Amino acid sequence: MRHGLVLAALAALALLYLGWGTGFAPGFLLSRRLIRLGAMAVGGTGIAMASILFQTVARNRILTPAIMGYEAAYLLLQALLVLALGTASLRLLGDLGNMALSLALMLGWSLALHGLLFRDERNSMHRMLLIGLVLTLTLTSITQFVQLQISPGEFAVLQSFALISLDGISPNRLAISAVAVLAAGAIALRRAAIWDVMALGRDQALSLGLDHPREVRLCLTLIAVFAAATTSLIGPSAFMGIFIANIAYALTGGFRHRRTLPAGSLVAVAMLLIAELMVQHLFRFGTTVGILINLICGGYFLFLILRRAGRPA
Repeated sequence: MRHGLVLAALAALALLYLGWGTGFAPGFLLSRRLIRLGAMAVGGTGIAMASILFQTVARNRILTPAIMGYEAAYLLLQALLVLALGTASLRLLGDLGNMALSLALMLGWSLALHGLLFRDERNSMHRMLLIGLVLTLTLTSITQFVQLQISPGEFAVLQSFALISLDGISPNRLAISAVAVLAAGAIALRRAAIWDVMALGRDQALSLGLDHPREVRLCLTLIAVFAAATTSLIGPSAFMGIFIANIAYALTGGFRHRRTLPAGSLVAVAMLLIAELMVQHLFRFGTTVGILINLICGGYFLFLILRRAGRPA
């Protein structure tokens, strides 16, 4: 019932977005909005699935894959490109060149982390989270250093990579990301029941006969694919995953992945649509989708932290 209501609300929002100001008349504006709508669907689905799966592996509802440094590595790459080639790097690499480089870097980063740090079975996840956090801070510091070496104009260009953005997305980029997210999403839904067992914890999962290390590695690989595809398409999502995952748990009343993964995807797309509508018709392009989402989701993250701090030990 709740899924039906969310789906109906999402369809209404999508029609409102496509028709408001275009009258559904075929042309440049409608085709542009269709591409942005597709980017919201692909990006929102990827963010939701990556966040829910990561929280299952980490067994923590206030974490997102960003703690593993995927987004920090992406931003450092963009900063180094601008430092080395200037704003001409965007033209030299082209739309698909930059995306291919970003995908390769984030997937390589993920494989390196798993290969180097995930050897010891017990407590290795906690160690990987800690090292991922340290590496994220290190990459962020290097990016900030690089930002001090570039011109104000180049800095402004670089800032456009730091937040969620639906501008300048080509059909080719959208198609590549859609294929990656759909393939990874199909595998995630197929293994939803297995990962329900994994969510019980390592010891319980092993006692029930689950090959826990293998499932964790597979889950982290899919998370890397989701993070790489969505970040290279619409940019870093920061706190959005925390908000989406926790709303999905509340809507479905539990942690069963067959329900939370689709519910989270619907909520994420709805949130992007609402933010886009507000930017266009309420703020008249006086702000951006990324700023609005960071404001809402950052406030929600703070609320979760304060609520946990208020609980008795």
